[in-house]
Amino acid sequence: MSIRPAYDEYNEYFERYVKLVPEGNIREILTQSLKRTTDVFSTITEDQANYQYAPGKWKLKEVLGHITDNERIMSYRLLRIARGDKTPLSGYDQDDLMSGASFDTCPMSDLLEDYAVVRQATLTLLRGLSEDAWARRGIVNGNESSTKAWAYIIAGHELHHMNTVKERYLNQSL
Repeated sequence: MSIRPAYDEYNEYFERYVKLVPEGNIREILTQSLKRTTDVFSTITEDQANYQYAPGKWKLKEVLGHITDNERIMSYRLLRIARGDKTPLSGYDQDDLMSGASFDTCPMSDLLEDYAVVRQATLTLLRGLSEDAWARRGIVNGNESSTKAWAYIIAGHELHHMNTVKERYLNQSL
C-alpha cells in the first residue's frame, strides 16, 4: 500500500504523525523502522535506558514501552476497522496507561523483544489485508478513520518518538 491516506481518513490530531511518514509502501516503511528502532535501542545500556532528559519526562525504557503499547492499541483499531467492525472504538489517555506500566523494572532487552514481536504482528496483519480492507472506515474516539490511516499513524507515531530519542536522549542530529 503506497497511497497516503487523505485528510478525511483520520482525525486532524494525527496529521503530525502522518506527515512524518516518507513516501513509499507502508509495509516496507514499517519493516525498515523496525530495523532502525531495534538498532538504536540495542546499543543503549541499562544506565542509559533509565535516563530522563528533564524532570517529569519519560525514561528511555518508558519511551520504548510507550511506542510498543501504542502500536498494540493502534493495530487493534486497524484490525477492527479492516474487518468491517462498525462498533465505535474509544480513545485512551497515554498518561493513564503509563502510570500502570512498570517499564523501568524490565531489562532493556525484554522491552526491545516485546517491541519487535508487536511490530512483527502488525506486519503480518497488514500483509493479509485485501484492497477493500485498506479502504474500510470506522469510528475511533468519535472520529471516522480508515484502516490505511492507522497504518500511517503507527509509523508516524514511532518516527515522532524516535526523533525525540535522537534529539533529546542521544543528542544526535537527524
